[in-house]
Amino acid sequence: MAVPVAAVAAAATACGTSGDATKSDGAAAANRPAAPGAVTSSPSMSSPGTSSPTTSAAQATIATATVGNLGQVLVDGQGRTVYLFEKDQGGTSSCTGSCAAVWPPVTSMGKPHAGSGAQASMLGTTSRSDGSTQVTYGGHPLYYFVPDNGVKGSAKGQGLNQFGGGWYVVSPDGKKVEKSGS
Repeated sequence: MAVPVAAVAAAATACGTSGDATKSDGAAAANRPAAPGAVTSSPSMSSPGTSSPTTSAAQATIATATVGNLGQVLVDGQGRTVYLFEKDQGGTSSCTGSCAAVWPPVTSMGKPHAGSGAQASMLGTTSRSDGSTQVTYGGHPLYYFVPDNGVKGSAKGQGLNQFGGGWYVVSPDGKKVEKSGS
């Protein structure tokens, strides 16, 4: 599945290069859709046709849910699918700039929380180049996929090869799931 160029350009323009929605920088933050992040207060419309929550609290929750025919995979506290990027090495994110506009990092301002089905011992964090803190699971930095539109159970990013590597949903044991999402 290819992401339309207009969608990528719109996401890159709206998000800037940081991909960090947990910090407020005045007008820039107001014009940038909040990446689906840690814990949210209430949904808001961030741009026409896409719904993204507003990030406001300190602690991300990672849990599991059955997503399509992928089985039990990692999701955030609102049931949104999270992904790993094969290009990441040593627990460090390789996705910044335009990549992070399409694949926003799962961020937390506090220690991540293990929800139902997730193993607390597998949760961690890593520092991003922009100073934000990204949630990791089994050593893999975690991301959302903008075309999922924050929809619970959507996994449109499964198996894509973008920005120099493969993107996969994550099993509760911290490994990529290689099944097709459809």
